[in-house]
Amino acid sequence: MWIEVATLEEIPVGSAKVFQVEGRAIALTRVGDQVFAFGDVCTHDGGPLAEGKLEGYVIQCPRHGARFDIRTGRVLRLPAVVPIPVYEVRVEGDRVWVNLEPEGGYSSGGSG
Repeated sequence: MWIEVATLEEIPVGSAKVFQVEGRAIALTRVGDQVFAFGDVCTHDGGPLAEGKLEGYVIQCPRHGARFDIRTGRVLRLPAVVPIPVYEVRVEGDRVWVNLEPEGGYSSGGSG
C-alpha cells in the first residue's frame, strides 16, 4: 500500500527524520539524489534508530552502536542480529511516497 509521506524539502540529507505513517514510525533520509525509508527502531533494543549517526548508507543506533544498511535493512554490526524493515520509496515531482510493505528486515506491523 503506497502512502504519500512527505515532500523532498522535508527530508534531510545526512540525517534521518521520522514520520508517523499509519501508526508506524518510518525514518526518511536522502543520500545523494536517492530517498530511503526504514523503520525507526533498532532491532536490538527498540531504540530510536533515526537519532543515530548516518554515514553514507549506514545508520548507527545511538544506544549500543548496532549498524544497519538503510538500503537492505541488513545488520552490519552487533549487538543487533535482526535486520530492520526497509520500505520502497517513489518520488513523483516533489512528493515522496512509501510502500508500507517492508522489502527487507522484519515486518513492523503488530507487536514486532
